[in-house]
Amino acid sequence: MTLFDRIPMPVAVCDASGAIILANPAMAAEWGETSGALRARNVLELFRPEEKTQVLRIAEALRLRHRSRYPVAVRWNAADGVRRHGEMTAEPVSDTADDVPGLLVMLRVLGEHRTPDPAPAEAAATPAETRILALLAGGATTAQAARDTGLTLDGVTYHLRRLTERWGAANRTELVARAYASGVLAPGVWPPAARAE
Repeated sequence: MTLFDRIPMPVAVCDASGAIILANPAMAAEWGETSGALRARNVLELFRPEEKTQVLRIAEALRLRHRSRYPVAVRWNAADGVRRHGEMTAEPVSDTADDVPGLLVMLRVLGEHRTPDPAPAEAAATPAETRILALLAGGATTAQAARDTGLTLDGVTYHLRRLTERWGAANRTELVARAYASGVLAPGVWPPAARAE
């Protein structure tokens, strides 16, 4: 544990859905937080991928139990207000080959810009949340959404609970309605899908 805390590179250990289990002080410093304050936050809420397809590729690889390193180009606004960009590398890790792997996430800062990104819209959803919303809009149950996304039932429930809290929705029907109203899901498309950017 002492070695983990002393690594100068920002590093975190996450579950398969991206929720942080453990973060070292260098990772916490990017957000002006303590390591414990990042626990249970999702790395995709902290770092914005440059290409959403990179995240979908990692999710599919985890579902198929592939073991490799997956680089993702990301950007974020650090605690000091400086907009940074870099590369986040996700590596599946587990005690045995049969276990659902967690992710060892390492961040390499490549540069910075002095103009911060605008604040994210309240209606923003992570790629995983958007995929789950699209499945629900198509009539999927929690179990079907878990199977189609490669997440556990608890993983899907976690994402839905976070969305419910963030959007102040009363139920899943309202979540889907808000996803369409805010432009997260594309109108007039079947099966339901994320809005093209």
